[in-house]
Amino acid sequence: MIDDPIRFEVIKNSLVSVAREMSIALRMSAFSPNIKERRDCSCAVFDKEGNLVTQSEDIPVHLGAMPLSVKACIEAIGNEMKLGVMALLNDPFSGGSHLPDLTLVAPIFNDNDCIGYVANRAHHADIGGTSPGSMPGLAVTIHEEGVLIKPRIVVRNGRLVRESIKDLMLQTRTPDERHGDFSAQIAANTVGIRRVIECAERYGWNEIIKTMKDLQEYSAGRMRIALMKYDGLQASFEDLMDSDGAGTWDIPIRVSIRFKNGEAYLDFSGTMQQVRGNINCPLASTLSAVYYVFIALFAKDIPVNQGCWNRIHIYAPEGSLLNPHYPAAVSAGNVETTQRIVDVILGALAQIMPDSIPAASQGTMNNLSIGGIDPRTQKAFSFYETIGGGVGASKGMHGTSGIHSHMTNTLNTPIEVLETDYPLRVLRYSIRRGSGGDGKWQGGDGLVREIQILADECTISVQSERRHRGPWGLTGGGKGMAGKNTLVVFDTEYILQAKSTVDVFKDTVIRIETPGGGGWGKSSPSQQI
Repeated sequence: MIDDPIRFEVIKNSLVSVAREMSIALRMSAFSPNIKERRDCSCAVFDKEGNLVTQSEDIPVHLGAMPLSVKACIEAIGNEMKLGVMALLNDPFSGGSHLPDLTLVAPIFNDNDCIGYVANRAHHADIGGTSPGSMPGLAVTIHEEGVLIKPRIVVRNGRLVRESIKDLMLQTRTPDERHGDFSAQIAANTVGIRRVIECAERYGWNEIIKTMKDLQEYSAGRMRIALMKYDGLQASFEDLMDSDGAGTWDIPIRVSIRFKNGEAYLDFSGTMQQVRGNINCPLASTLSAVYYVFIALFAKDIPVNQGCWNRIHIYAPEGSLLNPHYPAAVSAGNVETTQRIVDVILGALAQIMPDSIPAASQGTMNNLSIGGIDPRTQKAFSFYETIGGGVGASKGMHGTSGIHSHMTNTLNTPIEVLETDYPLRVLRYSIRRGSGGDGKWQGGDGLVREIQILADECTISVQSERRHRGPWGLTGGGKGMAGKNTLVVFDTEYILQAKSTVDVFKDTVIRIETPGGGGWGKSSPSQQI
């Protein structure tokens, strides 16, 4: 029960500002371009049970998954989560997403009482594994993808316990960069704790705790009202992943959705069992993809927190592609499979609310990793980025060209930064004209990105999707053009599979052509001329 709406709004916005300031602090103090330039990180505030209270405007695939990480730390560490302590994890089977995403959790105390937590998640450009960047084109177990960290205390009395991350520092190819990024994560949590305490000193600890609860109840009520409109309706949809990188092709993801009593029920029965390759999607990432769609469609003006998600019920069979058992490889599941989960949910909802659903966007993050020895410093380097593409058109609006969509909200790596920090040269970065699907409203075009290797030897890894079939259109709109990965060696072109890792030499060029978005509605005769 909200006693004073004005006071509630002020405290709510203060808690939202905490998460946003944490995110700024993390980006501004990070070492790697992936975090400080591409903003591949997220921050949030949680109550003492580990339920999301407020979040920054960062990465959907991070934010929906983070509560399970916070709860895993609470369960595993318990009373050891004291003042000045921070816990780290990346275990995909204990609330994590994939191994490069390191989540740091810190409690907030009022005297001896824990009243909540702050946490942040950042994608580290290398944490070991079989290939630089820790995003191999082929992996069949989680241990090939890097260091697996179950919840552990890594900060005591506000200071890093170096021994606690020794295994990470020994296996990463870029320990100095990892230490710098990890220090930025500690700084971000420190800022968050300080700001919550300042807020409590102004309004009172009891008011902060009460607002955390009231905010979740408020959002749950608003979400119920939004979903009630579709009570009694249901639909199903199926889409296919290209491959798992290990020999399995055309991998189905299926969802059935029904609305009842202001709540949504999603059943992923019929989805493929977990596969040998690395597109298995941890449950936390599956949840985050579902939450993203429902927040985007039904909660545009509702504060995002656990209350929204309590109205959404998800069944993903154990041992399936969307809820795999250890030791499944998962690095591409978090970045690629989540994109297809979004597509199948939108495909089902298009049958229920056709005028509100866009055609499929590019459906991939086009993950590119390049690593080797920098000839300028004689030190190892590890470059990682995702590449934008075409957004699906919607009723009344053409799709946007050349941006990140759905589960990623990152930026590109600026060419100036890329060429300064790494022995790489960008030869081409342009819109892939004509790659968007035709329609009354046309899908957005993808991108073309060509990077030349300037080091003597490098390893390139690509994790991508929509290379065999383009993103679908809606209501008569055409498909977007499928993506394409090409290696150019001495003017000879070699097509790479969607998931690939290759060793190359100096002057080799990697070209990534990203998919266009699907079109919406049948094009008129005048458009076809």
